[in-house]
Amino acid sequence: MGDPITITLRFALYIDLIMLFGLALFGLYSLKGQERISGAVFNFEAILLWAAFIGILLSVVAMLQMAKVMSGVSSFSELHRHILQMILTGTDVGLTWMVRIAALSLAAMAAMLSKRAPTLSLVMASALGAIALATLAWTGHGAMDEGILRYVHFTSDITHLLGAGGWLGALVAFVLLLRSKRLDGEQHLRLLSRTLTGFESAGALIVISLAITGIANYVLIVGPEISGVMKSTYGSLLALKIALFAGMLVLAAANRFRLSPLLDRSLETGRYAPAISALRRSIILEFAVAVAIISLVAWLGTLSPEMNMAIE
Repeated sequence: MGDPITITLRFALYIDLIMLFGLALFGLYSLKGQERISGAVFNFEAILLWAAFIGILLSVVAMLQMAKVMSGVSSFSELHRHILQMILTGTDVGLTWMVRIAALSLAAMAAMLSKRAPTLSLVMASALGAIALATLAWTGHGAMDEGILRYVHFTSDITHLLGAGGWLGALVAFVLLLRSKRLDGEQHLRLLSRTLTGFESAGALIVISLAITGIANYVLIVGPEISGVMKSTYGSLLALKIALFAGMLVLAAANRFRLSPLLDRSLETGRYAPAISALRRSIILEFAVAVAIISLVAWLGTLSPEMNMAIE
């Protein structure tokens, strides 16, 4: 069983950095021209600025919590400066933490350009968000590997994180679009329809990358073993994660083959309400399942499968 505070901080960081990267990326591949200006469709400046600020705050608290756990002290007030300095300058986790803080600080500056240079702002925010999100790989199981296996594992972890960021970021965007008070207008409905259609190709690539890297990560962490793992807490959580992922695929397929065409037909008939209501329920449910998966990922990253199997 992992430390609840550590798991909560990991979960919050995953959600925050995924939103920063994923929403900025969505603005690049789904919106065009003037639509990218903050306030035209999304308030990019406020959302990305707050995401960067919260990411910095969470990173600081997470580092203090890590130092507290590693040093064995009972409170933050007992932490000594040399412990923090040793972690920051003497470990890969510390170095990647500093990279994350720098990336988030620059992302906040990029967010403030969203009205004057919207495309440049989104390019910078998505790139810097990707760097910040990628640093979370150094707090996972890949950090325990050595040699070439270490870099293979990090590559798989980072690809998995960025794929999750692309998917969840798009879901956040669709939730915001579906909750918009301006969605009653035909122009905004056509924007929703276009972005849903535009996400189909990106979504397919994301699903493929998540599936491949998910399998690769399992093999890298556990190996070919299946039966023994599934009897442990780690295995149970992993099985639940896979089941939820399958549920997301079902919901995504329903959106792609049933609800998106229903929205397109409603634009021809003028009867939008049923299509919007059905799509809103499906997207919110898919988003809720995604959040549940992220919570499991945050928990799984604190568990050692080998130790878990030995204990149980």
